[in-house]
Parts: sequence; structure tokens; C-alpha cells
Amino acid sequence: MPVEKSNKKHKVDISQTSSDEVMRLSEIRYSEQDRTKSNIGELDRVLGGGFVEGSLILLGGDPGIGKSTLTLQIAQKNPEMTIFYVAGEESASQIRQRAARLQIKGDNLLIYQNTEISSVIQKAREIKPDLLVVDSIQTVFSSALSSLPGSIQQIRECSAMLQQISKKENVTTLLIGHVTKEGDIAGPRILEHMVDTVLHFDGDQSQLHRLLRSVKNRFGPARETGVFEMTERGLKEITNPSDLFLSEMDSNVSGNAVTCIMEGSRPILVEVQALVTPSSYSTPQRTSSGFDQRRLSLLLAVLEKRAGFQFAGQDVYLNIAGGLRLTDTGADLAVVCALASSLKDIPVSQKTVFIGEVGLGGEIRRIPFLNQRVREAGKMGFEHMILPGVTSTEKTELNLSKTGSISAAVREAFKNRD
Repeated sequence: MPVEKSNKKHKVDISQTSSDEVMRLSEIRYSEQDRTKSNIGELDRVLGGGFVEGSLILLGGDPGIGKSTLTLQIAQKNPEMTIFYVAGEESASQIRQRAARLQIKGDNLLIYQNTEISSVIQKAREIKPDLLVVDSIQTVFSSALSSLPGSIQQIRECSAMLQQISKKENVTTLLIGHVTKEGDIAGPRILEHMVDTVLHFDGDQSQLHRLLRSVKNRFGPARETGVFEMTERGLKEITNPSDLFLSEMDSNVSGNAVTCIMEGSRPILVEVQALVTPSSYSTPQRTSSGFDQRRLSLLLAVLEKRAGFQFAGQDVYLNIAGGLRLTDTGADLAVVCALASSLKDIPVSQKTVFIGEVGLGGEIRRIPFLNQRVREAGKMGFEHMILPGVTSTEKTELNLSKTGSISAAVREAFKNRD
């Protein structure tokens, strides 16, 4: 007997009423104070002040980076907050064991191990939590679909249902997501469009620090960054990251230079390390860690063409200390001076910070947030700053050397070391 195929398509709908009220924009009430503090300062900074009621947040990061630990610490810091935790990747005993290691009681943390989406939504309606955590979105599934959990169809469907309960019933929802080997959040790109905030938790597994970045934020500034350190007791907030990344610097070694980058609205001083040594190969090596390799090749070409430095027959190694990855072009000048310093084997001037973008003509171009960078350098005890010559800054006690070309900048960097 032939089986009839159903033409009925699955429809995402979790509403309990047949109609919704239409409202004028001018009549909708809102308050700037409708935020719940996580009481974790670095997380609140990235969120723009705390959790917005009814918001949908996506948190992605490498395995073992600290995503689940962060959610447990939210429960620890907010004992009055009811947190409904949907555990799709760990058993309840495993979560309890980790909480004990972190000395977290978790009386306000409700663990639920059923990852069927309709059951999750039903329980969330019954409990009415202050925060719903889904760990992870790739493990939640809808029994109405035949595809496996983690498939594009399942992720899209479950995310849409969670979005509805978040918006219609004002349940703040935190979705934890897997990442691909390239570092992107796994699943359909529409997932990032559906949520209100996208957070990336990353860091070098060999280093203790972790960076929490907001890639998208409808309720606060995007590109904001929080800094943590992974300890035996969980994640520890780092309120002064510049001190962390410069703690082991040796200014008497050639090839070391300090720059100030911007991570969101936060200035951070970092150390650039360069090593230039004669090559034993027919083709010299060009290796970088934490800095774009093509950008390094460009800066080497500018140094050779515009400043007369010869890197032919030299292996070049560049490293950003602390495992950071730089995308701020304001670090160009520090990279150039570190390379020249290592090639000539002359350390740069002590207590000096280099900031500026390098153009193809060898000119040093202006950069944004200059005053914030100057203030951070002064706060950390630096005395001298080499920066673009076309910029104006607020009054400062730092000795500012404004230069227009990389040749002049390198001469200034070696001024007290020749």
C-alpha cells in the first residue's frame, strides 16, 4: 500500500495566543535601567552594562576555553538569580564536580538534562528563570524534525523557538555554541543574525589569559573586550591587562618594542618581539605569531624600499608576547622599530611606546583613539612616545616625538642607545 507524503511543513511557533497586540512605537515603554548585573565586571563591560531582560546572547569559543566555567561563576556571583541550565554536553554529576572544584554551591542553579526543545521551553515556562543557559545549541533538537542534532535545520529551528520565548516572555537566554577550526561559530550564519549579542571567548591554550569579545551587540558597544585569567578557582578578572602583558619584558634586549592597541574602548600595552638572523636556507624564513603574515611582508618591503634596511638573506621571526593576536594597524610602527632593532642589534630607547600606522610610502599615518593610548602609556610609567607627526594630543607629561617617516622614527628609537 503506497504511503502518502505529507506536504505539511514544520512551522516555528511557540505562542500560546492566537493574536498579538499591535503597538505604536511612541507608546512602547522602556527603561535604560532594565539590565541585570552579572557582578562579573569584565563580562558586564562586554555586555554594555549587564544582561538586558529578554535578550538572546550567543557565546562561542574553543573547547576548554572557559565557557561553561563562566556560566557557573555567574551563578556564584548572583545567588538571588534563578538560572535554568540545559546541560547537553555534561552529566549533572560532572557539573557538580566542577562546581565543587570552583567552590560554587549553586543553590540557584537548576540543571536540566533533557535537550528536546519543546521540553526545554515547557520547563522554562514553569520555572520562569532569570537566565536560561543552553549548553550547547548544537545538542538541542526538535523531535518534529528527522535530522540529527547539530544539523543546520535543527540549529535554525531550535534557535528560532528559543528566540520567541526570549522575546515574548522576557527570558534572558544565553546560548553556548561550538566553533569551527577557523574559529567561527559552527552552524548557519543566520544564527548570528537572530541573536542580539554575539560573544567570542578565545585565547591561547598555552597561556593563562582569556579574551571575551563582543562581535555584535544591539544593546551596547560592539568590539568591546574583557580580559580574564584562568586559575584553579576559575576565571579571574584582569582589570589592568597592560600590566599582565608587560610583566616579563626585558628592555635591554634588541628587537623588543612596546605599542598600545585598542580592544574596543580599552587601550592595552603589548610587547612586540622581533628576531632577525642570517638565514641558512636559500629562501629566508618569514614567520609571525599573533600578527598577520602578509602585513609583516608588507612592512619588511617598506623598510627595505623607504628606509634602506636590507633583509635579504635574513630569517625574520615576529611574536606578540602573551599570545595576543593584533589586528590594530596602530601597532605597525612598533613592528617596524622592533625589526630594525633586531637587524642592527641595538635595543630601542627605554620606557618608549610606539604607535602609528605605516603607509607604503614609508609615512606614519594617524590612528584613532590617540589620547586614550597616551593616557594608558603614562599610567603604566612610560616616559617617551613616538607617534605620527600629523596628530594633536591633549596635554601630557610624556615626551612626545612626532615623526612623519619610518626613517625618522627609527633614528628616534635609537637616539639614546647608539
